[in-house]
Amino acid sequence: MLSRTAENLFWLSRYVERAESLARILEATQRLASLPVAYAGSTNEWESALAAAGALQAFAEKHEEATAETVVDYLVFDTGNPSSVVNCFEVARHNARAVRTALTMEMWETINGAWLELRRRPDRKLLGEELTRFLGWVKEVGLRFDGSASRTMLRNDIYSFSRLGMLLERADNTARILDVKYHLLLPEETKVGGGLDYYQWSAILRAVSALNSYHWVYRQSLKPWLIADLLILNDQMPRSLAACYNDMTRHLDDLSRGYGRQGPSQRIARATRARLENAKIEEIFQTGLHEFVTSFISDNNRLGSAITEQYLA
Repeated sequence: MLSRTAENLFWLSRYVERAESLARILEATQRLASLPVAYAGSTNEWESALAAAGALQAFAEKHEEATAETVVDYLVFDTGNPSSVVNCFEVARHNARAVRTALTMEMWETINGAWLELRRRPDRKLLGEELTRFLGWVKEVGLRFDGSASRTMLRNDIYSFSRLGMLLERADNTARILDVKYHLLLPEETKVGGGLDYYQWSAILRAVSALNSYHWVYRQSLKPWLIADLLILNDQMPRSLAACYNDMTRHLDDLSRGYGRQGPSQRIARATRARLENAKIEEIFQTGLHEFVTSFISDNNRLGSAITEQYLA
């Protein structure tokens, strides 16, 4: 496959996943911001949304205060934000057009339909129930695209590059959501395990569609170390770091067999996967969850660079 085609497939799936993740972050933030006063924290939940999206500094250069209106506008509509939902779908559609013949009809119709729907929107104001419906629609687009790829694509290098983009982005977003909750969202003076803590963790689990899974696996009340275990080490959870790296390692191995050689991307993926397989949640909390997640995000970025240099350059 031409490297340009592989690059378009990789970034197409990555931007669709990013748009869905932004919708999940905003949905969780909206739920936290609407908590009763008795559970309200002293931090700004909308700032935590920007932190989870990696956009806090860029946002501060354009806006003085993080409010529902300014954050939603920046993360959804602002064309000056490369990772806004609108830009994600714009870039995804551009990449999809470039590799139209490599996509199935269902995948193309999902992306093109989402792009057309956004262009028909009359204004940029989204609050309350309208915001909830819009975020649900963005999530639905992501699920339809992912489902179409899983059900209709031939299992070849086209499929592998598409999945790698999605999985790399998904791992990054799960790690950032977990890190933001643990270090930025809960006020320092708030007791861990209290009412505010419970509602925040519940919202985070909902953001990654993991609340029911948590209760199925652990069958007890929400505990930070068990939630971290689910989202980091449990490879049965599709959005966990372990599950993402199990799948990425498999797809990279498929590419190495197909192209007859291995390289840095396979080595980095295997090393990160081994680190997750051998980790214990007690040790992660003892050495620091923030430090572990920060190191993981760095390794995940290194893998993305290695894939680019090895296959997409």
